[in-house]
Amino acid sequence: MNNNDIVQKLWNLCDVLRDDGINYSDYVGELVMLLFIKMVHENTEAETLDKHTLPAGCRWTDLNDKSGLTLLNDYKQILFSLSTGKDAEGNLVHADPLISAIYADAQTRLREPRHLEQMIRTLDQIDWFSAKKDGLGDLYEGLLEKNAGETKSGAGQYFTPRALINSMVRCIKPQPGEVIQDPAAGTAGFLIAADQYIKQQTDDLFDLPAKDKAFQKNKAFVGVELVPSTRRLALMNCLLHGMEGDDEGVVHQGNALGMAGSSLPRADIILANPPFGTSKGGEASITRDDLTYATSNKQLAFLQHIYRNLKPGGRAAVVLPDNVLFEAGVGTSVRRDLMNKCNLHTILRLPTGIFYAQGVKTNVLFFTKGSATDKQQDENCTENVWVYDLRTNMPSFGKRTPFTEKHLQPFETVFEQGPRAEGEWSFNAAEIEAPETAENENVADKLTTSRWRVFTRDWIRDTKGDSLDISWLKDDSSVDAANLPEPGILAGEAMSELVQALGELDALMRELGAGDEADAQKVLLDALLGEGK
Repeated sequence: MNNNDIVQKLWNLCDVLRDDGINYSDYVGELVMLLFIKMVHENTEAETLDKHTLPAGCRWTDLNDKSGLTLLNDYKQILFSLSTGKDAEGNLVHADPLISAIYADAQTRLREPRHLEQMIRTLDQIDWFSAKKDGLGDLYEGLLEKNAGETKSGAGQYFTPRALINSMVRCIKPQPGEVIQDPAAGTAGFLIAADQYIKQQTDDLFDLPAKDKAFQKNKAFVGVELVPSTRRLALMNCLLHGMEGDDEGVVHQGNALGMAGSSLPRADIILANPPFGTSKGGEASITRDDLTYATSNKQLAFLQHIYRNLKPGGRAAVVLPDNVLFEAGVGTSVRRDLMNKCNLHTILRLPTGIFYAQGVKTNVLFFTKGSATDKQQDENCTENVWVYDLRTNMPSFGKRTPFTEKHLQPFETVFEQGPRAEGEWSFNAAEIEAPETAENENVADKLTTSRWRVFTRDWIRDTKGDSLDISWLKDDSSVDAANLPEPGILAGEAMSELVQALGELDALMRELGAGDEADAQKVLLDALLGEGK
C-alpha cells in the first residue's frame, strides 16, 4: 500500500463524518485530531515526536480497546486534556506548550460512538509500516493536498500547488543557518518544502554540527497563520516533518498585518502566497502602523511587509494576483517602493487554472533586498526585470490536466542561468515596443516568440508608468478582428449551429419519451421564426 492508497483510505473516512452530520469543510479538521494521536503511536522512534509524546491517558492505546458511549466520552476528555494540560478534576496531565497549541480549543462534533469506532478500526487497518517508509509527514501532506483538491471553498480555494512550491524553493535555494519565514503560512507548505530542500543538501542535517542542527529544528523556520484550525494543521504538519520551532511551534497564531507581523524579526528568506482579495474590515483590519502605504488590499499590504522585513541581501518569492502588477494609486506607489528598495529581478506569469479558484491569474515575484551588486543599497536597486510568460498558449489546467513540475522546468532552467550576456538578451525601448524594427533578426525573433524577456527599469517607468503587467506573446486562440468574415456570414454560421443544436435537443426529448412536448416546442419555435421573417 503506497501513500496515495493510504490517503484515499483516509479520505474515505469523510463519508463516516458526513453520516454524523459534519460539514464538508470540517472533514479534515475532525479527522486529523484523531489521526495525529495514531501517528504519534506509530512513530515513537522519531526524535521530535518522542520529545513531544502524548501523556498517559491520552494515547492511542487508551482509545482502541473501548466502545460505545465510554469511548466517545473518553475521546472528548482526551481532547480536553491535550488542549488544557489538565484532566476533568483539574490535575496536571502535561505541560507541553506545543501539544497544547496543536489541540487548542479542540472539540469533536461526533455524536455517534459507532462512527468513532469505525474511524479507529480503519486507522488500525492501515499498513503503517509502508506509511512510515515513505514518511508520515508526507502522508499527512498528501491528505492536506487531497482536501484542497476536493474542498469547494475555504482554505482549499487558494491552495498553492505542490509543484509550484517546490519550484520556488529550488529557485531561492535556502541554506542552513538562514531564517526562513512565511507570513501567511496556511498549512506550512513553503516552510516544510524549504526544510526538506536543506535536509537533502545536508544528508538530513547529518553534515551539520550539533549547534546548527538545533538551529534548523528550533529557530530556522517561522510562520504566521490567522485561522486557528489551519494553524492546528500546520503545527501537526511541521512536527511530523521533524520541525519543532519555539514554544509556540513553527507557526504562530496571529495576523501578519497586525501585531504578529510587526514583531517578526528580519528574515533571510520569505516564501509566501498571501490570501487573495480585499480585507473584509477595510483598512481597520490591517492594523500595522509601520507600513508606508495605507491600503485595504491585503496583497499590497503583505507585499510591503515582505520587502520591508527582509535583511539586506535577503531573498523572497511571493505569489501575487495580477491586480498587484497593474493597480493604480497605492499599487503604483508600492511597486515603485519595491523596485527602489529591492532588486525585482524576475516575474513568472503563471497559467490560469492552477488554483482552485477558477479564473484567478497569478504571478510569482522574485526579489532581493538591495541591488545586484550591493546588499546595503536602499535606492534604485532594480535595473532590469526578467519576465517569463508561462501563461500564454498554455493548456487549461485542472483535475484532468494537472499542473506538474515538468511545466516549470523550462523556467527553472533559464532562471538558473542568471543574467544573459549583454547584446544577446538586452533590448532597447524601441525594439521592445516594435520588434519588427530590430535590425538583428535573432533579436526580433526573441522579442516576439520567446517566453523569456528582459525589460529595463527605465522602460517600465517611462513606457508602462510603473505597471508590471507585461505581456508580448500572441495568443494563438485569440481572434484577429481585422480578418473577421462579413457580419452576414458570421450570423449565418451562428444560425446553422443553433439549428443543429435544436435538432439534437429535439431528438433527445423524443428518446426520453417526451415526443408531445417536443412537438409543442417545435410549433412554438416555428411561430417565433415565422414572426422573425
